[in-house]
Amino acid sequence: MLEAAIDTVGLRKEFARNVAVADLSLRVGRGEVFGFLGPNGAGKTTSLKLMLGLVEPTAGGGTVLGAPLGERDIRARIGFLPEHFRFHDCLTAAELLDLHGRLLGVRAPALKLRRNALLARVGLEEAADRTLKTYSKGMLQRVGLAQALLGNPDLVFLDEPTSGLDPLGRVLVREIIEELRAGGATVFLNSHLLGEVEATCDRVAFVKHGRVVHELLLAEMQSGLDVEIRVADADTALLNGLSEFGSDARLDGGLVRLRVAHERSLPAIARWLASRGTDLYELKCRKKTLEEWFIEVMGEDQGPG
Repeated sequence: MLEAAIDTVGLRKEFARNVAVADLSLRVGRGEVFGFLGPNGAGKTTSLKLMLGLVEPTAGGGTVLGAPLGERDIRARIGFLPEHFRFHDCLTAAELLDLHGRLLGVRAPALKLRRNALLARVGLEEAADRTLKTYSKGMLQRVGLAQALLGNPDLVFLDEPTSGLDPLGRVLVREIIEELRAGGATVFLNSHLLGEVEATCDRVAFVKHGRVVHELLLAEMQSGLDVEIRVADADTALLNGLSEFGSDARLDGGLVRLRVAHERSLPAIARWLASRGTDLYELKCRKKTLEEWFIEVMGEDQGPG
């Protein structure tokens, strides 16, 4: 198992009578890109603040990069892009990164080189000397990403990093996350855009009412296929026979559904149906999406946020 970049046990946070985080226990390995998923009000942002040491837990504890939560010396090794950030809009992008670089203790001329490289990487090189008040939402999001990466962090928390970005901007964020992974950094990603999570993360945790209710390794999610079969007559004997090819064979509105490990099972299913004289009208398969996993894990009682 990978060495832990984040390790929390029983984290709880109460605000007066409101329980924002009930019992957060999770482990994120070093070098992992980890997705943190849940509906609005599930306690995701408060959980991030607990791990960053920005709020004190009511109960529980943990470590980040091997140090207790909130240890000041470790913060220089952590990058953070909040969902709702506010920068001094009278500053230029270059001035903003200079300010944050000095707070990190990065010295000139290394700071200037790092600043310029990051502004170029997020596509803001030509806008470096414009004040932030003239920036679009997407440009502000990109300069926020640049400041999160300023200290060459070992761990990066990204809270809705693609908010306000167009498709090209989202591709940029995915590329940067890949670069961080390749460099050995850990990325903790909170996003409602499940397609982005599915494209970038190694593993995800689903959070409900301030608790992790399910974890999913995305490589395993992609290994199986959901199969849908339309035949003339489906009965118990047919379902029992199909169970030899996969799992969870069931009738659903006139269709037979089951899950198989690999597409190689499909020709075998077709041959078996033909051998027993079953009229086959349709046989198709697809991979279960992260959105479908999300809806299944959250349950029917979960309304929209």
